[in-house]
Amino acid sequence: PVIAALEERERVFSTAIGHSVSIPHAYLDSIPDSVVVFVRMKHPLNLGAPDGIPTRFFFVLIGPKDRAVEHLDALTSIARLMSDVEFRFDACVAVSRKDMQSAVDRYLKRGTVLESTEEPMIPEDVESWWPLSGVWSDLKRRVPLYVSDYVDGMNFKTLSAVIFLFFACLAPAITFGGIMGVATGGAIGVVEMLLSTAICGIVYAMFAGQPLILLGGVGPVLIFTGILYQLAQDYQVDFLGVYYWTGLWCGGITLLFGIFNASHLMRLFTRFTDEIFSALMSFIFIYEAIRAMIAIFRDVFQPEFSQQVLVSSENSHDKAFLSLILAIGTFFIAINLKQFRQSRYLTSTMREFLSDFGPAIAMLIMTGVAIYFSPKVPLDYLETPTRLAPSFIDPQTGVARDWLISGERLSTEGKLLCIVPGALCALLIFLVQNITAHLIASPDLKLKKGTAYHWDLCLIGGLIGGCSLFGLPWLVAATVRSLAHIRGLATVESVLSHSGPTHDDVLHVNETRLSGLGIHGLILVSLFFLEWFSYTPMSVLYGLFFYMGVVSLSGNQFLERLQLWLTDSSLYPQTHYVRRVSRWQLHRFTLIQFACLVVLCLVCLAPVEIMRLAFPLLIAMLVPIRGMMSRIFSDSELRMLDAESEPEEEVAHWAG
Repeated sequence: PVIAALEERERVFSTAIGHSVSIPHAYLDSIPDSVVVFVRMKHPLNLGAPDGIPTRFFFVLIGPKDRAVEHLDALTSIARLMSDVEFRFDACVAVSRKDMQSAVDRYLKRGTVLESTEEPMIPEDVESWWPLSGVWSDLKRRVPLYVSDYVDGMNFKTLSAVIFLFFACLAPAITFGGIMGVATGGAIGVVEMLLSTAICGIVYAMFAGQPLILLGGVGPVLIFTGILYQLAQDYQVDFLGVYYWTGLWCGGITLLFGIFNASHLMRLFTRFTDEIFSALMSFIFIYEAIRAMIAIFRDVFQPEFSQQVLVSSENSHDKAFLSLILAIGTFFIAINLKQFRQSRYLTSTMREFLSDFGPAIAMLIMTGVAIYFSPKVPLDYLETPTRLAPSFIDPQTGVARDWLISGERLSTEGKLLCIVPGALCALLIFLVQNITAHLIASPDLKLKKGTAYHWDLCLIGGLIGGCSLFGLPWLVAATVRSLAHIRGLATVESVLSHSGPTHDDVLHVNETRLSGLGIHGLILVSLFFLEWFSYTPMSVLYGLFFYMGVVSLSGNQFLERLQLWLTDSSLYPQTHYVRRVSRWQLHRFTLIQFACLVVLCLVCLAPVEIMRLAFPLLIAMLVPIRGMMSRIFSDSELRMLDAESEPEEEVAHWAG
């Protein structure tokens, strides 16, 4: 009779309530006591849940009819329990009854902390402007978790992230190093960029408060370095001397920003600024990939502008189209394998493997295709240095410069004047580092170990000063690579939410230092085997760039709202901002963000290099622009459009 009653209840209406949970229940007079049975399925079932997530967890409630009220209370408690993403993750990985009990205990403990008013949930929000108070707060919070930063990373997902991000960090390092070599007249090149990426990345992974951030060369800093070189040429002074003192001033000012708690100003940066900056960094990756592919076709169809010697017309056309196939193939294989987690094919373990290693598999397949055709079709391959020595060679002696730069290359007046570009560079570093950290701390990513704005800024300042002594590139938080790092370490579930489209919802992130150490450790080792990477086609790397740019755009509400401009208003997804903000105000808010993004893109791509110095100032201007928007939007509208995360009632409405 129990099975018949449960089947009858399921025929009336599905008991799948969402979040991969179903609560079958039956009330029979023949059952003397209430019973709750918990079952976790090996393979999830599609039971038509309202959020579209296949059902994995079953809570079977049976008992006498006179205890229906108690069952309703139990149902409500279960719904609240399973709406907790951490508990769902713990329930997925539990292997024993003891593990499940520990997961419930941790859930209850989190509920107690949330209800407590004496211990704030996020202590970094408590502001104090005393010097070093922010640094001390960061260290006091993060040092006790230092051991767990290593232990939590001992799993298969960390390995997959290391392999994927190794190539994703190596390729930009070599690319940016080559561009910097051109921008600085060969003074700073690929070797310096790789060495700086490896050493700074290892140091940062070991000692940073937020080790999930990956350091790297970024477009704005590269542009700034090129402008610095041009100024040195115009005033006929030694560039490396200017670079040395500008870097010391920049590192010192950045260090002061951390000591005097300047990162408290990040409370002024909201989702409005974060979305614009994130979109800009992603578009730079996409733009560079597309621009590189266009350059290959331009060399073929407009050979008078080509800097390469083309073997024959037939081979040149084959090269262009094979390069396009390799780039598109890398992107589509990587993006489809990433989504393979949602497939019904193979086992869940194999789906997870293919999803985690998707980018690496895509690169291997397309590199194999390139090697197969390489005897017949000439391709552009990754250009790597042949020796581990400084890029700059004295034209008179033919000897490479010393690694350590002399600080006496400039006059006393020149040393002091370097404080001006040093201050501008420090402002740029401050904004890029902190905005990336702010994006990483988004509630959507479910990080639990907290941030360390002040300590990390001090660490960045010290690294910039150290790199300046040796003529190494200045590195800062690389937004796209950092977001890709987190997504590589994340456990996600596919959700068909009330807003309409399917998206990946982060359940848990393995917050570890091992991945950063592994990535940059491999880059350090690769300095001795660089010739091996010369077999990697550049078009495959362009496809990887495009993949990283596209993936990092996911979850950006600004871009989702931008799509509404071309969407039938009757088919708008029922998100919180669509339902609670008028259509005109919704589009006005998006239009302002779009205008800001266009201006920033134009400055980044400005033909006059001196105009690009305004980039950090324009990023800072986003804050007052957001402040002035309170004049044209009501407080309730801004709360919906600029919310840090989806309002709680929107997430938990299904629980009743």
